[in-house]
Amino acid sequence: MSDEVQQLTRAFSGLGGLGVDEPAMVSALARWRGQPEKRSGFRRGFPGFFRSHGEMDRCEEEYMLHLAAEFARFKNLMVLWAMHPWERDARLAHHVLHQGHPAAVAVEVACTRSADELLGARRAYQALYHHSLEEDVAYRARDKPYCNLLVGLVSAYRYEGPRVNEEVARAEAKALGAAVRSAGGGKPLAVENDEVVRILSTRSKPHLVETLRHYKEIHGRGLEEDLGGHGREEETTALLLEAVLCLAAPAKYFSQVMEAALRDGADQHEKDALTRVAVTRSDRDMDEIRAAYQEQFGAKLEDAIAAKAHGHYRDALLSLVGAHHHQ
Repeated sequence: MSDEVQQLTRAFSGLGGLGVDEPAMVSALARWRGQPEKRSGFRRGFPGFFRSHGEMDRCEEEYMLHLAAEFARFKNLMVLWAMHPWERDARLAHHVLHQGHPAAVAVEVACTRSADELLGARRAYQALYHHSLEEDVAYRARDKPYCNLLVGLVSAYRYEGPRVNEEVARAEAKALGAAVRSAGGGKPLAVENDEVVRILSTRSKPHLVETLRHYKEIHGRGLEEDLGGHGREEETTALLLEAVLCLAAPAKYFSQVMEAALRDGADQHEKDALTRVAVTRSDRDMDEIRAAYQEQFGAKLEDAIAAKAHGHYRDALLSLVGAHHHQ
């Protein structure tokens, strides 16, 4: 296989990465003009995506879907970036409730926006879909153990001042510990506990930070560690843990989401999260997210993106994360 065919093959396949190398593809259009044998060689040298079918090399359906998704990454990023934040969040929540996207996305919207931003998203949801976000969550998640928690989170309008009642924070740390330790063995999960739902869906973020500090002081382990020990793979426990992180340590949460998106073997929803986080956090706390990524994973976020993403999608991501990465 010639070098230029190999180059184009890499551009189309992404080698398991994210996005496509559009400049390499456009270059081939000019260089291969009037040379159909080059495209024939390209198809024969692209195992897994083209196969011989009589007198032609047939494109596999699965590959066409894969390629369409990878071409769409840059377009989707730009559309999300251009939207008003309220509409963007309303559409993200609607995708959870009506298109099977992970419930964690709704938790993310509910817990990492300010009180006024979440209220704006709820107003946008009503304008777009003629239902309230709260009623759609209550109906669509009615059979899920985390339904009450999710309804509480999306309905919240939290106090955003700095004042915290230390006595109450300590008492609620004890209540959270009791709920987590009593779960299992046929007893309701912590996510179904009324006190847990009340605390997480009503308290201010500074209050919750103090509550979690008291939790660790009282129990010798952080709530995040205790929840992780109760089966992180379970959707309900994972959702509770995501709510805690989004409320009290959003930079840590978002860095973990981006790391999962950049892993080999990431599923489609995990990959899509890279676009979502880059767009929604670019103007907010991206510096903190990059620092959290470096601390947790021992690498620079911009280096990980540059190694995994391709073409215009890679360049857009690097611009949004505020990186000065030189190729």
